[in-house]
Amino acid sequence: MNLIVDPWIPAVRPDGTRALFSLREIFRQADTLRDLSVRPHERIALMRLLICITQAALDGPEDQDALENCGDQIQPAVEKYLRKWEAGFKLYDEKQPFLQVPDLVPGKEKTEANPLTKLDLALATGNNTTLFDNMAGDIRLVTSQRAALNLLTFQCFSPGGRIGVARWNGHETPGNGSSNHAPCLPSAMLHALVIGDHLLSTIYRNLLSRQQVVDAFGFNKWGVPIWEQPVLNLNDEAAVQNASGTYLGRLVPMSRAIRIHPDGHSMILANGLNYPIFPAFREPTATVIRRKDELALLPTSTGRSIWRQLSAVTVKRVAATDSVSGPLAMANVDQSRDCTLWAGALVTEKAKIEDLVESVYSVPGTLFTEIGRAAYEKAVQYAEAAESAAIQAVKIYSVSLNVASPGYDRARSAFWTLVEQNLSALFEVARVQIPPAQLPGCGWGRSVHAAAVQAYEHACPRQTPRQIQAYAAGLRRLHAHFASTKHNV
Repeated sequence: MNLIVDPWIPAVRPDGTRALFSLREIFRQADTLRDLSVRPHERIALMRLLICITQAALDGPEDQDALENCGDQIQPAVEKYLRKWEAGFKLYDEKQPFLQVPDLVPGKEKTEANPLTKLDLALATGNNTTLFDNMAGDIRLVTSQRAALNLLTFQCFSPGGRIGVARWNGHETPGNGSSNHAPCLPSAMLHALVIGDHLLSTIYRNLLSRQQVVDAFGFNKWGVPIWEQPVLNLNDEAAVQNASGTYLGRLVPMSRAIRIHPDGHSMILANGLNYPIFPAFREPTATVIRRKDELALLPTSTGRSIWRQLSAVTVKRVAATDSVSGPLAMANVDQSRDCTLWAGALVTEKAKIEDLVESVYSVPGTLFTEIGRAAYEKAVQYAEAAESAAIQAVKIYSVSLNVASPGYDRARSAFWTLVEQNLSALFEVARVQIPPAQLPGCGWGRSVHAAAVQAYEHACPRQTPRQIQAYAAGLRRLHAHFASTKHNV
């Protein structure tokens, strides 16, 4: 199977139907295809591959002016590039299999192998979680198309931990049986992309210029994709440095040493290259924040909706000295126009996969300005204060009745569910830059107030006289909070 020629990438046609496309066809039809049709972590891995191919084909663009004018050059440049490097995209090639080690052999028994299903992080196989899949057993046939997508995604998102040892070109694989997280996973980092009207536009909107790469990573950090400079030997310092320490080299990583068997059932799996993580190197789609006077990656939490963190994601990196910012491509967003943002992540706790999350938002261009972002952030804080007030009201109710298990979680869940139904009002706050003093009276403030009251009612029954009395006491506390915001916001 050759990834350039054979179909394996799920995408959506203009009529809304889903089909598989080869790399050549995905680029040829990118100006009409609506979008990719994959899970969140697969989207990130595929976009990294498509961006890497595009930037390598363009050998740039060099600077901001070149970036603004390179859109029409992408498809012909990529067509020529894929013809040149077609040999590097064969999944089962003996000499240079795509993202694999050709001479990888088991470290102990010659028959030692891992189930190929282990590359799919959503399947319950080996030590993988049963969170997304409850089918027992490891013996499942994996098609070549699925194996290619799983391989690419696994190299980007494989969790760290104990791993087998194999022999790479006669030498033991690194780590002595241990592995670090693949580069897209540390801190359960939130990834964000700018989404265009079609796939070609999406690719274009997430490109970086060479100058941006220099500003973000330093000189000599552009690099080449790993298929142009494969790591055939761990002692090849130049190849290892390119793969793990440059922009293009890291976009399609080889964090695990893998050799897929064409039988569709098994593979050899061991530790691969070590990829320095933040702050040594930041991923282009990650967001850097300041936390307790230290720089950190913006994490994803299953208990905190992504829209509550958009004020961090939309911080533009304007100067080379800017350490806190959203994804690097956000610097190229036109602030005069609305923008569609996709954000998602594979959420982990240590090495355990907890969830897949993603969201798509149509946001005003003013959210990328300092004033609009500040207004948005204050509006989110207004909602968070309302949630706290609702919880305090539930506490007053519960204490009055000596309730053993207060309905805090019920109130919290109901509140954020109701609030999320009015995100258009929140984005309007950023669009027109509503000042904090006017939040209580605007559409967003009214929806937050109503959500807090409904959440409180949902968590606090009022059927008996004692319950009614306790309910009234908590409600007074909640109304007092909103009365105070009209004067203190």
